Order: sequence, then structure tokens, then C-alpha cells
Amino acid sequence: MSYYSLMAKEENKMDKIVSLCKRRGFVFQGSEIYGGLAGIFDFGPRGVELLNNLKRAWWNANVYQKDNYYGLDVGMFKHPKVWEASGHTTGFSDPLAECKKCNTRIRVDKILNTIGVNADEKMGEGELNEIFDENRDKIACEKCGAKDFSKVRKFNLLVKSNLGDFTSEGSDPVYLPGEACQGIYLDYKNIVDSMHPKIPFGVAQIGKAFRNEISPRNFLFRVREFEQADTQLFIRPNENKEAYENIKKDRWNWFLSLGIREENLKFKQHENLVFYAKDAWDVEYKFPWGFDELEGIHDRTDYDLTQHMKFSGTDLNYIDQETGEKYIPWILETSMGLGRLFVAVLDNAYMEDELGGEKRVFLSLKPQLAPVKVAVFPLLKNKPQLVEKARGIYKTLKKEFGAVEFDDNGNIGKRYRRQDEIGTPYCVTVDFDTLEKDAGVTVRGRDTGKQERVSEKDLVEYLKEKIS
Repeated sequence: MSYYSLMAKEENKMDKIVSLCKRRGFVFQGSEIYGGLAGIFDFGPRGVELLNNLKRAWWNANVYQKDNYYGLDVGMFKHPKVWEASGHTTGFSDPLAECKKCNTRIRVDKILNTIGVNADEKMGEGELNEIFDENRDKIACEKCGAKDFSKVRKFNLLVKSNLGDFTSEGSDPVYLPGEACQGIYLDYKNIVDSMHPKIPFGVAQIGKAFRNEISPRNFLFRVREFEQADTQLFIRPNENKEAYENIKKDRWNWFLSLGIREENLKFKQHENLVFYAKDAWDVEYKFPWGFDELEGIHDRTDYDLTQHMKFSGTDLNYIDQETGEKYIPWILETSMGLGRLFVAVLDNAYMEDELGGEKRVFLSLKPQLAPVKVAVFPLLKNKPQLVEKARGIYKTLKKEFGAVEFDDNGNIGKRYRRQDEIGTPYCVTVDFDTLEKDAGVTVRGRDTGKQERVSEKDLVEYLKEKIS
């Protein structure tokens, strides 16, 4: 099966998710009114709520709930020498070939891997070209079907920018960050000097990254601008094995805590390691196109701090205040693109069933993650008393839960279906019994569609218990 037929295997579900994201205000194509920009997306009103909920869940697990972990937020621009020290200016590249007929670019290593041919980023251009030439007859252009490609060349993924006087001849170029973690290494000494942490200690951050991706694909999975959630655990040299296994267990359990089903997750160890890694594992998620990387867990040894000490001339040794021992810490890293997490959570939550004799789509999101916690309806929009009462309840709930919507557009069934697609766990309906019999309101649960009457005075506590 070709790479492109593999991508199309379950594209129907992916197409449905992408359509839902546009229709319900989760994700929009960047610069859409101008025809769009490949690999660039905007998070809409409901998408940014889901994204922020995921960030909060990650920050809580990796900063608030851990001892000796510190949060950080670094600037995007960094000294040009940073990327030289990190190896990105020479080693941060993907193998590229172009269709000679229509100029479509392909990612050669990924294409070869899908037809069972081993290729990785560590291979030189000569080796890649040799393998590619042996398999050209099995690879066709996804756009025009031609099998006539250019030679393979390495394409650096760093995005160049202009800052200050860096446009001058002979000056070093400045880059947008290819990965977010470098800022943690640059501020490592500042954290040690200001916070006086004892080894082991960790640093967590959520930051922007940019990559000149050859072929952005699979919605938010491979894009040119994205956010990374990274942790870096600084440990004593050679004390990595137990800590590494603990991190793997911790990350696995965190994904489960989001409601991701265990059968949709697996670990995969890297056979071909990048230049900085002693060991590397991926947490993979079963996306519509198959299992693929969700998060990387890397044993980086002392590579990063050693390189930055060499290039900057700054002493980055850690001095143990109890023993007086001096050493460069090793680093254990977790790194995840939040767009990939966003897609995984949506895919995991996407459900189709039949309710009340009608087919429906709903997002079975955990209430803590749902972009809208509660929706409030008046049974009829043309009855002022119902609308007024519903508005009052809406304002009360909004003070308590924040992410609450008032919805009076269309009949009640359409409103339920709309909120189901958004992933709203509970809908509150004000009807005539609410007004005339003081019978409370109707609360409907998303996943089951079951309804129950809840008194107005008990409503907040009832929902708190359900949503917490």
C-alpha cells in the first residue's frame, strides 16, 4: 500500500473531524479568505477553550502536582549561536524530493518507510539517494501520479527571520525557534541561581515552535507553526534508568486521565536515534491514519548543557551544596506538540450513534476538557417569560463555570444536537413547568441523552458535582 493510499484509508473520519472543527468554531484555516496558507491554522472560539483546558491539565500535572518543578516562559528570539550549539543549523533537516512534472514536494524518509524501506534523518544524501533510486517505481506523486522525481536533498527546517540588524551582509541569521526546549537550557543557570533547586529538579514550559515543513499534512498533526509542551528533568549523571521509566509511566497515566482509551495508545522505542539522544521513546496514538507520534520522551544525557557551555563560555556546572560535587546534569525530556494532542483528544472523543430514532454526532469529552461546560435553553424563544428566566440561570451558571452558552436558535432537538457536537456535557432547559409549577429545570446529559428535573436552588451544586 502506498503512502498516500495509507493516508486515505480512514480519511472519512478525519474529514468528519475537520468539518466539525470548522462548523462548530474549533479550528479555521489560516488566512482562509486569501485562499489559506499551508500548515497554518487558527483556533476558533471553542477550539481555544479546548486548547486552554488541555494546557491547564498539562500545567497542573507537570508543575503544580510535582515537587521541585518550575514553570518558565521564554522569548521566541534567541541568539544565533544557540542554534549552532544545539546542532539545528546542520542537523535539523528532512530529506526532500520534487516531482519533475508538477513540482510537488515529498518527504522521502516517510514515503520510504510506508513501503517497508528503512530510512531516517541520520542518513546522508548519498545513502538516501541510493535507497530512493532502488524504489522509485513504487512511489508516485500524490498530485499528478508521475513517478519522475528529482534527486534527494536535505532541507533545513529552521525558519529564518529578520531582527535588528541581522539583514546586514556578513551577520549571522536569526531564526524562529525550531523547538521550544532550548530556552530552558539557556535559563538553566538563572533558575539554579535564583531558585536554588536540589537535583533532581524539572522545568516545564509551553512555547511556540516553527518549522519549514516540506509537506504539512493531517490537519494539525504536521504544521509549520505550533505550540510545544516540554519538560526537562535535570538529574545526576548516569542516574537516568529509574527516572526514565518513572517518566514513561507518568506520561502514560496522564494521557489516560484525559479520557484517552488505552487501546489507542502504545509505546515505541526509536531504533535510529537523533544526534543528542541516548535513548528515545514515543507515546503513539492511533490516529485515523494509524499509530503515530503523540509525545517524545528522550534521554538527552549532558549534550545540551555541554554544547551551550562550549559555545557561550559560561560555566553551566551544577554544584551540590551538600557534597560539593560539581558536574553537568543529564536531562530527561518530554516533548509534545499541542496540536497533535488536540487532534488525538478529538478523535478519541468523536462518536456517532442513534438517539431517539435519529443519528447524531457527539464529542464524548471529559467535562473538565469540554469547551462549553453547560448550555442553557429557553424551551421557546418567542416566550419572554421563558427567555428571561433562562437568561437569569445562564448568568448565575456563567459566574460559577465561565464556559457557559445561552442557546435559543432553532428547535430544542437541533440545539441538543449542536451542543452534542460541541461536546457540551450538560444542557439546562427552562420550560413552562419551571415557571408555573416551580418544578425546577430539565438537565440533559450528553452521552446518554437522559434527562432529569433539578430544582433551581440545587442546580449549581448538582452541576459542580457532575463537572468536577
